[in-house]
Amino acid sequence: MKQLIFISILTLWASGSIRAQSDDFRLSGYIQAMSVYIDADLPALFEKDSFWEHRFQNRLNLQYRFTSNFSLNWEMRTRFFAGELVSELNDLPGPGYRDLIDVDDGIVNLSWVIADRDRWLLHYIPDRLNLDWYNDEWRITAGRQRINWGINTVTNPNDLFNIYSFYEFDYPERPGTDAVRIQHFIDWASRIELAWSPAKEVRNSVAAAMYVFNTRGYDIQVITGYYRDRLGVGGGWAGSIRQSGFKGEVMLFTDLEENSAGDRPTNLVAAVSADHMFDNSLFLIIEGLYNKDGGSDRFVLLGEPLAADNPSFSRYQFTTSASYPFSPVWNGSLAAIWYPDEEALFVSPSVTWSVGQNTDFNMLSQIFIGGESSAFANAGSIVAASLKWNF
Repeated sequence: MKQLIFISILTLWASGSIRAQSDDFRLSGYIQAMSVYIDADLPALFEKDSFWEHRFQNRLNLQYRFTSNFSLNWEMRTRFFAGELVSELNDLPGPGYRDLIDVDDGIVNLSWVIADRDRWLLHYIPDRLNLDWYNDEWRITAGRQRINWGINTVTNPNDLFNIYSFYEFDYPERPGTDAVRIQHFIDWASRIELAWSPAKEVRNSVAAAMYVFNTRGYDIQVITGYYRDRLGVGGGWAGSIRQSGFKGEVMLFTDLEENSAGDRPTNLVAAVSADHMFDNSLFLIIEGLYNKDGGSDRFVLLGEPLAADNPSFSRYQFTTSASYPFSPVWNGSLAAIWYPDEEALFVSPSVTWSVGQNTDFNMLSQIFIGGESSAFANAGSIVAASLKWNF
C-alpha cells in the first residue's frame, strides 16, 4: 500500500512541476478508482460464482522533445488490484491472479509486479515507449507504439499489429506493440507505411505494408504482409453515403507452411459498418461481421485476447451502438452484439456524469446471454463504477 501512495503523490507532483520546467516536456494522464462486480458460472474449484474486485489506476503520458521533430514518448499504467477475486484466485491451485496480470507480449518484457499479497497486487507496464522522428514527408517510429490500421469502431481485421477487444471496458488507450514503423507521406491523402513487429518466436512476428489513397471522397487502404506464419491480404475504406458514414475492412489469411498443429483453414474476415449523427445528437453505429473461421469452444470474461485473423467468437456478428448526450453533463450509451450462430447476445449500457472539470463518474454493465449449448453460457455479467480525474 505504501508503494501505491508514493506513486499517487509522485503523479500529483509531476503533473505540476514537469510542465513548469520546460516546453520540451509534456505530461498528461489520469487517476481512476473503480469497483467491479463479477457474476459468472465458474468451475467447481471456485467456492462461489460472484466476486467484488477493486481497481486503482494511474496513467502517465510523458513526451520529451529533443528537437522540434524528434521526441521520446513514454506512456504507462500502474494498477492496483484488490478484493475477493484476487484472493480467490490466489487460493486456488495453479496460476494465481498475478499470472493473469503479469503478461507482456512484446519482444521485451517490461511488465513489473511491484508488490503481490494474498488480497492485493500492484502492477506496472508501459504500453508506449518509443522514439519518434518526422518531417513533412517521412515519419519513423521505433519502440513500443500503437499501429492503428483499423477503420471500423467495433471490429478491425485490418489491425494486424495490436488489435483491441471491444469488451475491454477500462482501457480506452488500447494496447501497443514493439515495432519499427516507417511512413512516407506522398501528398495530403496518400501515404505508404511499412511496419515490422518481431516476436520471441520468429513465426509469431508480423511484418506488413499498407498503401493509403483517396478517390471520389473515399479513403482506401490496401494491406499485405506476413502475419504469424500466415499471408494476409486485404484492405479497407472509409467514406460516406449522403449524411451517413460508410466503412469496411476485409482480410484474407492463409498459412504459408504446415505447422505442428496442422494446417489452419484459410480464413476470410469482412466487417462493414455505417454510422449517422442525428439532428438531436444521437450517434448510431451498426456493423455486420463475417468471420469464416469464427467461433470459440468456450468464453470467459478473463479469456485470451482476440487476433486479427480470428477477431470474433462467432462466424456472424451484428453490432449496434448508440450514444446520446442527455445534457451537458450527462451522456448515455448502449451497445448490443448478436451472435446468431451461437444463439447468444451481449448487451452493455453505460452512463457518464461530468462531476466537475476534468472529473467523470461512469457506470456500465456487460451482460452475456446464451443458451446451454452456447459458448457464452457461462460468461456471466459484470457491473462497474469508476471515478476518473484527468490532468
